[in-house]
Amino acid sequence: MTEETLITKLKALAEPGYRAFSGRLLPPQQAEKLLGVRLPQLRKIAWEIARGDWRSFLRECPDNYFEETMLQGMVIGCAAKEPAEAILYSKAFLPKIDNWSVCDSFCAGLKLARKYPQQMWDFVAPCVTAEGEFTARFGLVMLLDHFAEEAYAPRAFSLLDHMHSSGYYAKMAAAWAVSVYYVHCPQMTEAYLDCSQLDDFTYNKALQKITESYRVTPAQKAAVRARKRG
Repeated sequence: MTEETLITKLKALAEPGYRAFSGRLLPPQQAEKLLGVRLPQLRKIAWEIARGDWRSFLRECPDNYFEETMLQGMVIGCAAKEPAEAILYSKAFLPKIDNWSVCDSFCAGLKLARKYPQQMWDFVAPCVTAEGEFTARFGLVMLLDHFAEEAYAPRAFSLLDHMHSSGYYAKMAAAWAVSVYYVHCPQMTEAYLDCSQLDDFTYNKALQKITESYRVTPAQKAAVRARKRG
């Protein structure tokens, strides 16, 4: 698929109303590049690209539009079948992530982490403690998407306590990760909360997210609220 063909297709699928809605959820510099194509449509295009010369697409695709960047992440998840190749292209893609939407969509598509957990964990873990806000968010969202189970919980909690990024979107992802771990392994997460080194904002936000989950019982929510700092 040529760049011209891709842009023509994206513009034909763009919805002004959806663009206005989605643009309000993004920083202004990303919203300006937004065409307004819904995610299911982008996923269909990503699968189409993945069936062709997707490596050339990743090498040559520009980032003039928000959807072009989003598609690159989706194509990596669709097309890369071996962990070494997925990691190679993911490393090249990480610097392009500058918003929560591209980050979280990219993480959700990297289902290879379920098939090759050790190789992908070794790649993901250092990202959690990276200085960059969205590199850290990538690592954290990967934890909650693909590693939220007891076998990984102690290592995940250790990474959370050694976060370096102070960026808002990294902290929010850390809180989200704690809440997801609580759903899957509540006792281990409670033990972590007893000694957590998270800053007060992230810690209290994690408690809030736990209490907002429909998968947490009223009794659990009451106990979690009692843990609030400050």
